[in-house]
Amino acid sequence: MSVIGAGISGVAAAGLLASAVARPLVSEFGSLKAEAAEQLQALGVPFEEGGHSERVFEAELCVVSPGIPRTAPVIREMEARGIPVVSEIELASWFCRAPIIGITGTDGKTTTATLIHSICREDGRSRGYRAFSVGNIGTPFSSEVAGMGQDDIAVLELSSYQLEGCSSFRPNIAVLTNITPDHMDRYGGDIHAYARAKFHIHASQQAGDTLIYNHDDPLLRAHFEGDRPWPFRVVRTGLKAEPLEGVSEYFVSVADGWIVIRTAGLTEQFMPVDEVMKPGFRGEHNLYNVLSSVAAARAAGVRDDAMRRSLSEFGGVEHRQEFVGSFCGVDWINDSKATNVNAMRQALQTVPAGMVLIAGGRDKGNEYSFIEALVKEKVACIVAIGESRGKIAEAFRGVVPVVEATSLQEAVELACRSAKSGGSVLFSPACSSFDMFANFEERGRRFKQLVQEMTS
Repeated sequence: MSVIGAGISGVAAAGLLASAVARPLVSEFGSLKAEAAEQLQALGVPFEEGGHSERVFEAELCVVSPGIPRTAPVIREMEARGIPVVSEIELASWFCRAPIIGITGTDGKTTTATLIHSICREDGRSRGYRAFSVGNIGTPFSSEVAGMGQDDIAVLELSSYQLEGCSSFRPNIAVLTNITPDHMDRYGGDIHAYARAKFHIHASQQAGDTLIYNHDDPLLRAHFEGDRPWPFRVVRTGLKAEPLEGVSEYFVSVADGWIVIRTAGLTEQFMPVDEVMKPGFRGEHNLYNVLSSVAAARAAGVRDDAMRRSLSEFGGVEHRQEFVGSFCGVDWINDSKATNVNAMRQALQTVPAGMVLIAGGRDKGNEYSFIEALVKEKVACIVAIGESRGKIAEAFRGVVPVVEATSLQEAVELACRSAKSGGSVLFSPACSSFDMFANFEERGRRFKQLVQEMTS
C-alpha cells in the first residue's frame, strides 16, 4: 500500500491501514513536518520525503491526499501501471459501520455539517448514540472511523478534492448545498468538471438512500430534474420556487416567517425563522444551510425537539462572518473561510453598506466582474493583500478606492484608519490562504489577534 502525501489525511490513512495489518509506505514530495514524522514513527509506518521513489509503485493500492491533483506525475504513473488510486475518504468508508451523512457544495458545507452534527449530537445524548464530525471540517475520517459503532452517525464535510478519488463511497444521506465557480485553477476553468467531482457524492447511492439538494441552485436543478429516474429518494430545499409536483419526498422551505416541511400537499410549520436567525448567524445563505440541515436530520430520523433545540442555540461557525467585536468604534468581522468570490458575495450582502473590505490571498482563477455592482453599493474602500492584491486592484479600479497592503497586519492598520466610526471592517479574502498562512483557520485567528491587539 502506498500513501501519497503526508498531511493530516495521509498520516491518518496510514494509521488506519497499519491498524488493519496492511503495510503502508507514506511518500511525501516535499519535506515532512516534524509532527507527521513523529506520528508515523510511533505507528511503525515507513516513510520517504523529498520525492517519490520506485518503492511507491510496489503497491496494490494507492491512497492519495486531497491536495494532490489527479494530474500529478506520480498519480498518472500509478494509473498507467494499473494501481487503483483512491482518496482517504474512500478508504475510510470501507471500514465505517456507522450511517454516513455527507455534505458537499461550494459554500455552506462547513456550516451545514456543523449544524447537522450539533443536531445529531443533541439527539444522541438521550438516545444513546454518538455523532462524529469528520472530513474536510478538520478531523480526518480515517482517524475516527475505527471507533464508530453501527448505532452512531458520521457527519462528513466533503470537498471536491476528497470526492475525486471516490468510486464506491456511499453516504446514506448526501447533501449538496450549491455549486458556483471555485478551484477553477484545478479544474481548468470548467465549472462542469468541478461539478462532476462534487457529484461523486451520490454516484453510488441506492434505494433507501437520500439525496438532498438546493432547488434554487440552477446547476443542481438542471442536474437532478428531468426524465432520469434516480435510484435514491430526492429531497429538495429552497426559498425561491416550489419543486415540481410528484418528484420529491418532501420539500423544506420558508413560508410566512416559518421553516416549513411540505409533504403530499400538506405544510408542516416546523419552527419560526426568528428562533434560528439572529445576530452572529444571519443572512439568506445561512437560511439555506438551516433548510439543508433540517432536511438531513429529518431523513436521519432525528427527533424534532432535538432539531429545534440545537437550531435555536446555534451561534454560527468560527471564521464565517464571525463577529470579532467593536474596536476603535468599528465592528470587525472575520470571514476568513470565504475562499471564493461567491462566499465573499454572501458576506457583502449581510454586512451594512459603507464597510471597508479586506480581500486577497492566493487566487484560484477568480472572476470578480459579477460582484462589481454589489461592491460599488456596499464597500467604501478595499484593502487588497496577498499574491492577488494586484489582480483585485485592477478588477475594482474605478469602482471603489483600493489600497494595497504587504501583510495582514498592515491591512488591519489601513482598514482601521479608513473605516468610519459606527461602520464595519469585513475580512473576506475570496482567495485561499496558502500564500501567507497554512490554512484559513490560521489566517482567521491571526486577523482576530491583530484586531484585538489594537486596544491592548
